[in-house]
Amino acid sequence: MGSLLLSSAKAIPIIFFVILSSTLQNFTVSSFEFEVGGAKGWVVPPANGTNIYNEWATRNRFQIGDSVRFKYEKDSVMVVSGTEYKKCDSTHPMFFSNDGNTVYQFDRSGFYYFISGVSGHCKRGQKVIIRVMSPDDDDESSQSSEGASVHAITSGLSALLLLSFTGFYLL
Repeated sequence: MGSLLLSSAKAIPIIFFVILSSTLQNFTVSSFEFEVGGAKGWVVPPANGTNIYNEWATRNRFQIGDSVRFKYEKDSVMVVSGTEYKKCDSTHPMFFSNDGNTVYQFDRSGFYYFISGVSGHCKRGQKVIIRVMSPDDDDESSQSSEGASVHAITSGLSALLLLSFTGFYLL
């Protein structure tokens, strides 16, 4: 009877580990909010930095459900077509906001074209193309940087727990 209780006591941590490990392995971030322009916000870039927003966008991975926040003063943000983006044409936006703190959530995969609605700002580089990955994109590059970080942390935590429990049983 005593050995049965001892065996049961050792089984509880194993069951706990299996449940915790499987839960952590399947943990994903469902959406993430990106801040366009970082601390500077949505501003006209300096003359030598007209591509800063597109360089920023290529360093990030966007998924359906993610959103971008534009912080600005005395400006606006618009979503336009690719043709309008190239021409900096703000006459027919699909989306417009000028509240100074605009959040735009991605509801489909594909390309999104954002420009400033203030005359002359787009031509000076205040524009960005954001590519939202398709759910079918299953390679590592389709994960947002946040999602990839969570996966790495949970994998490391699972390995640490396994080592801890293995060490416990060796004692």
